[in-house]
Parts: sequence; structure tokens; C-alpha cells
Amino acid sequence: MKVPRSFVKDQNRILAAVAHGLPTGRIVSVNTKIPLITRTTLGFRSTDSLIALTRLSLDGHRPALPGR
Repeated sequence: MKVPRSFVKDQNRILAAVAHGLPTGRIVSVNTKIPLITRTTLGFRSTDSLIALTRLSLDGHRPALPGR
């Protein structure tokens, strides 16, 4: 049986997605949102701001707000 070239090229990513049970749609969604967040943070001075905003948007990390 011939294996398609695209499978051979992306074999590690395909096997990782299957092993971790991640649906393809969720991966594509995250990969689409990251450039949008990057565009939003172009005026920021450090990459720490980009990382923090990405975690807030995608990770579900919700820090406790002061006084609440």
C-alpha cells in the first residue's frame, strides 16, 4: 500500500493529535486566533503582553480581579 506524501510529511503531528485526542477543528481554531491576537498586540512593548493576552483568550485562565 502506498502512503500519501502528506501523511509521511505530517506523520508526527497526526500521531500527536490522535494520541492526545484533540479534534482537528479545535487545533485549526487556535491556529487562526493566534495571528489575530498578535495583530492586536503590535503596539505593546514586550512579548510578555502577547503571551499574557494569548493565555487569557485561549487558555481559559481567569485571574481573580481585585475587590471581587
